[in-house]
Amino acid sequence: MRFLAFETATRRLSVALWQDGELTERFADHPNSGSAYLLPWVHELLAQSGIKLTQLDGIAFGAGPGGFTGLRLACGVAQGLAFGLDVPVAPISTLAALALASGEHTVWACLDARMNEVYAAAYTIEGDRVHEVMAPHCAAPAVLPAPTFQNAWGVGDGFKIYGELLATRKPDLTGVRPDIFPSAVAVARLAASVLANGSGVAAAQAQPLYVRDKVAFTTAERLARGGLK
Repeated sequence: MRFLAFETATRRLSVALWQDGELTERFADHPNSGSAYLLPWVHELLAQSGIKLTQLDGIAFGAGPGGFTGLRLACGVAQGLAFGLDVPVAPISTLAALALASGEHTVWACLDARMNEVYAAAYTIEGDRVHEVMAPHCAAPAVLPAPTFQNAWGVGDGFKIYGELLATRKPDLTGVRPDIFPSAVAVARLAASVLANGSGVAAAQAQPLYVRDKVAFTTAERLARGGLK
């Protein structure tokens, strides 16, 4: 099985090619110019592996939550390629990919959501299987629900920005890894079983997972959600 995976929900952009269990990747920090890099990376990865675009069996992408522009970019590229190739799409949770990328077994994944909030979810990991313990949600760090499991690692840039506040929500964290980002490699590892068992969706059905459906809030709305002025 061969497929491409895209992850552009954060400033760390990446594309990966899965070829019968072997992975190659391109990545870089380009927060404002992702569209200029993805397709050239695709061509590089395919050329390096000696396969043609028409030999792909599917497309995967990090569906979110994350930056709205990045999510739309990954979804749009995935849909466009899948339409043209008539192959299925595997939308993958960005927070699940973040948890898998950490290499830890028990993870509280938190990404900066801007506007004084974070996207968060909790997982346990066994190999390439990620089990959701707490579904993705968006809240101010001071009121964020925390997972109850033990030996958890805090992972993601939410801990770089709001580490002290998040620590008050779960004081028994084993440690934090704030410099881990979700990656296309992790998206591909999660998507492999989805595509292999026929659980991918048609291109038209692939949608971002925004979690928060507004780009901006008024001061009153932020205060009501537990945020800051």
